[in-house]
Amino acid sequence: MDARQYASLPNPFPMWRGGVLHGARIAYETWGKLNTARDNAVLLFTGLSPPAHAASSEQDPDDGWWQGMVGPKLAIDTERFFVICVNSLGSCFGSTGPACSDPATGTPYRLSFPDLSIEDIARAGFETVRALGIARLDTVMGPSLGGMVVLAYAAMFPGSARRLLCISGTMAAAPFTIALRSIQREAITNDPAWADGNYDAAHPPATGQSLARKLGTITYRSAAEWQQRFGRDPIRADMKRGGPFRSEFAVQGYMESLAQRFVSAFDANCYLYLSRAMDRFDLAAHGEPVALFRAARLTQALVIGVQTDLLFSVDEQQAIADALKTAGVATRFAPLSCIEGHDAFLVDLKTFGAEIGAFLAN
Repeated sequence: MDARQYASLPNPFPMWRGGVLHGARIAYETWGKLNTARDNAVLLFTGLSPPAHAASSEQDPDDGWWQGMVGPKLAIDTERFFVICVNSLGSCFGSTGPACSDPATGTPYRLSFPDLSIEDIARAGFETVRALGIARLDTVMGPSLGGMVVLAYAAMFPGSARRLLCISGTMAAAPFTIALRSIQREAITNDPAWADGNYDAAHPPATGQSLARKLGTITYRSAAEWQQRFGRDPIRADMKRGGPFRSEFAVQGYMESLAQRFVSAFDANCYLYLSRAMDRFDLAAHGEPVALFRAARLTQALVIGVQTDLLFSVDEQQAIADALKTAGVATRFAPLSCIEGHDAFLVDLKTFGAEIGAFLAN
C-alpha cells in the first residue's frame, strides 16, 4: 500500500545555485485533517535518507521512520494537527531527483541534475504547502538535514510559519561534518561501479555506498552507546564472511546489515547530491541570522540538541537558540543527555516526545 501523494512544483522550478527543473514534483504524506481556518498544519522535513512515510496510516499501515511520534494523542498529535511530511527534492522516494527521468531526454538525470541546495528543498516544501492551500503553517519542523531546511525556510519565507522546531540542525555545516561527508562521497565516486554517475540502477556502486553508510553509522551513535549495546560480543555465526580479515564482532555485523539495507533502498547519486547540499549550507548567505529570524515573524521556537551528538554539536544548537532569542522569539533550548548521539531523535521517543509534545501543546 502507498499513502504518497504528489504536488507539482512550479514549471519551471528555478534552483538556488542555477539551473531549472521542468515537470518536477514532491512526494508527501499527510495525517490528520486541515481545519476550517487552515491554520493547524505542521510541515515536517526529514533527515537525509528517510521517505515521506513518517508514520502508519489507513493508506499505509507499515511503521514509518518516526512511528510513535506522529499520530493520535502522540507528541505530534494528529487529532489536533494536519501533519505534512515531504520527501526532499533530490531524494529517491517519489520526489524529483537525479534518479528520475529528465523529461527533455526521457533518460535519468544522473549528474545532469542541477546543483541541489538546502534552499531548494525548503522551497519545494513551501510550494507543496501552497499547493494544499495553506497560507501559514502552525509549525515548520525537522531533524538533521531537516533541521537545516527549517532554518532556510524561515529565512526565505518570512511569516510563512508561526513556530519553528529545529532538531540537531545547524546554521552552517561545520568542518568536521564537511570532512566526514566528503570521505563518504569519495567512497562512492571511487567505486568503479559508479561509472561517473552512469551506473545501471540494478548494479549500483554497492561497495562505495556500503562504506559510506558504515562510516556514517559510526557517527550517528555515541561511543558510549556502542559499548553499551555491543561491548566485545562476537558476530553471529550466520554473518561471518570468508577471508583472513573477516568480521569478528557483533558491532561489525550490525553495520554490515544496515549498509546492505541502505544500498538496496537508496540511490547513490541522490545520496551524493543531498550530502553535498548539507556541506554547502550557510544561513548567513541570506543575511545576518538574528535579522533573518526577526523578519521571519515567528512567535515561538524549540531547538533540541543532544550532548553526545558528534555530527551536530550541542554548541551549534545553542547558537541557533541564542540567535532566535536575540531576535525576540520566545525560544526553548533543550540540550538532551541521550546516550544515542545524533540518532537519538529516532530512538529515544520518550525524551524527545516530552519536549516536542509540550512545545506543540502551547
